[in-house]
Amino acid sequence: MSQEWTVLKLMLWTAEYFETNEIPQARLDAELLLAHVLECDRMGLYMGFESTVAEEQRTAYRALIRRRVDERIPLAYLVGYREFWSQKFRVTPDVLIPRPETETLVDATIALKPERVLEIGVGSGAITGALAISLPEATFVATDVSALALVIAEENLTALGVQDRVRLIETDLADAVEGKFDLLVSNPPYIRSADLKGLPAEVRNEPLSALDGGEDGLDFYRRLAELRHAPRIAVEVGFDQSAAVERIFRDVGADAVEIKKDLSGNERVVIAEWSAV
Repeated sequence: MSQEWTVLKLMLWTAEYFETNEIPQARLDAELLLAHVLECDRMGLYMGFESTVAEEQRTAYRALIRRRVDERIPLAYLVGYREFWSQKFRVTPDVLIPRPETETLVDATIALKPERVLEIGVGSGAITGALAISLPEATFVATDVSALALVIAEENLTALGVQDRVRLIETDLADAVEGKFDLLVSNPPYIRSADLKGLPAEVRNEPLSALDGGEDGLDFYRRLAELRHAPRIAVEVGFDQSAAVERIFRDVGADAVEIKKDLSGNERVVIAEWSAV
């Protein structure tokens, strides 16, 4: 790249290159990667369209472009964060990247107004972090089987200023958790094992342990249904799994089950309640 490469020229070239290589949201990715390298936001890019980009920054930008195209590394891992619930959450390949549809689970949980919440599979801390911001009187216990994920979660919760109300525990599901809660919340792995190889390359670069839900995608719901740490449970489900998850909860004695749709109209959240807990 010559010394005359401006911000606008770089963005346009990269967007076209991404489109040619079938990168989703090519223009947006090009902008966010360049903003990351230039240490500004997208508005800063627009304000400085005619600015010349220094050689050192172009070199860093080229490296990110290659990783995005050749390795299909997700944008969030390249820039180191993903926005969720209007907050920036640090993400690494050790944690699943938060998705917009998961905000449906947060919304549904807030509406239940729990005071003591247990999250199974905290990952980056996005769900518990969003809930802690929105429920300032609530306290939380959040678990994960991955020690590396818990490091990221702690960092994000500290950045949000809610770490004093969250206890993080390394354990499988809730094995090391004691006490009772108002609500158990989880976004468990729910992709069918046979479907993993057909996922987009970007998704396959995320931790498979956070995606693989077993042969029918429902293994973790069966395990969660056996827990009795709270009288209510709220879980995210795949777009075609709500009926099956409802059956799982009813088969173990749920008195009431409610299903919530996400903004795309997919049945995304299942809430179950038990009277005898």
